[in-house]
Amino acid sequence: MNVTETLPPAELASLFELAPVSLWLEDYSALHATFARWRGAGVTDLRAHLRADPRRVAECSACLRVLQVNRRTLELYGARDLAHLVENLPRVFRDDMFEQLVEELAALWDGHTRFSSQTVNYALDGRRLDIVLNATVLPGHEAGWDRVLLSIEDVTERSAAAEALRMSELYARGLFEHSPVSLWVEDFSSVKRLLDEARAQGISDFRVFTDVHPEFVTRCLQEVRVVDVNQQTLRMFGAPDRDTLLRRLGDVFRDDMTAHFGEQLQELWNGKTAHQREVVNYNLAGDRLHVYLQFSVLPGHEADWDLVLVSLTDITARKQAEAYLEFLGKHDPLTKLRNRAFFVDEINRLERKGPWPVTVVVADLNGLKTINDTQGHAAGDALLRRAGEVLTKAIDKPMCAARIGGDEFALLLPGMDARAAQLLLDRLASLSELNNQFHGTTTLSFALGIATCEAGGRIEAAVNEADHAMYASKKSFYESAAMDRRKAG
Repeated sequence: MNVTETLPPAELASLFELAPVSLWLEDYSALHATFARWRGAGVTDLRAHLRADPRRVAECSACLRVLQVNRRTLELYGARDLAHLVENLPRVFRDDMFEQLVEELAALWDGHTRFSSQTVNYALDGRRLDIVLNATVLPGHEAGWDRVLLSIEDVTERSAAAEALRMSELYARGLFEHSPVSLWVEDFSSVKRLLDEARAQGISDFRVFTDVHPEFVTRCLQEVRVVDVNQQTLRMFGAPDRDTLLRRLGDVFRDDMTAHFGEQLQELWNGKTAHQREVVNYNLAGDRLHVYLQFSVLPGHEADWDLVLVSLTDITARKQAEAYLEFLGKHDPLTKLRNRAFFVDEINRLERKGPWPVTVVVADLNGLKTINDTQGHAAGDALLRRAGEVLTKAIDKPMCAARIGGDEFALLLPGMDARAAQLLLDRLASLSELNNQFHGTTTLSFALGIATCEAGGRIEAAVNEADHAMYASKKSFYESAAMDRRKAG
């Protein structure tokens, strides 16, 4: 067909009628005249003029005369014919069309003979229609706008899909932002590249490689890029905002974290792109945080690890409780010394491994019963705590000080003979004297017994021997005290 040829009017009419989109042929000449009248009255800002009185928009709408619509228009709006459609136009153009109609009218006011918009119409059965409207003043009719062609595309399904996607993204974002655990979205693509390069260089034993080259682990840690964090992360690490946290990541991931990250790299090297472990981080105030880390390369990103989800659950309170329970299992809660169970285990360990000789000191508090009877158990407990402080300061590792009874204590001194042990007892006497000078009111005094066990002997027998020596010392203490009272009388 030659481009200069035109279709006969009958064929053009057929194209209009059978077009797959809704077509409207309208007469805007009355609107043109209304605009001319308003200009003559001094109106310059049509938008302000229309918004000042919404009835003016209705006046403009009444100026638009529908001349013809095609079959697709009748189908789209559920009309029997043109007359049925025109009769019900107020049901088609209503509600949330106001602002968009103002913009369409303003485009014509500003001299545009073409305009487009996305707006809302309604079918005659009440269905909401999201549409894209394109309008053109036909060539040769620019002077009076008596022929305007409008095409209307139904984009309801597309809009619904876009809205569903928006809501889905909003829902996912809400789950991320308001999760009760700390969530991090990270980019590990540079880490993967470094691991791939190491593999290409012939590295087969990755653990040996990182032991020899710990700087590789540090470099990988520096290559992790944090994409996003949620609100719980900011709360957990004491950060006022994301920028502050991301700027101070060096304060969060330090010290013990390098070793933990090395284990993560080992998992990734072995192909485990989802794993979990307990690690240590630090909040921005410098407090140590024990966290349970769960790491997962997100589906679809296994090839380059550019999207990784890391969740951190704060288990600091649990770890502190576990540590306290472990402490209670091996310590006396009042004096903070080792307890009898640990003392017995330590005797068994020393009998198996030494070092020899092992000297045992058994100590008993003098006067505790009298203090309990005369000043109350709170005063007695205070004296026991003072005993614990002095005994703790008197020894160094691998020595052991334990409370093995109500007012009875024992020291295990591995690798120390009786002469060396005597020097320790002299130190204990000096510390007791200093403690008494500080407290003043109640005297801290020990009855002591000492015994040494050589290799091949039984430490328990040395404990019994030291115990008997302690009771002899205690008896001497009370006999001396009684004699002093008689002299005073």
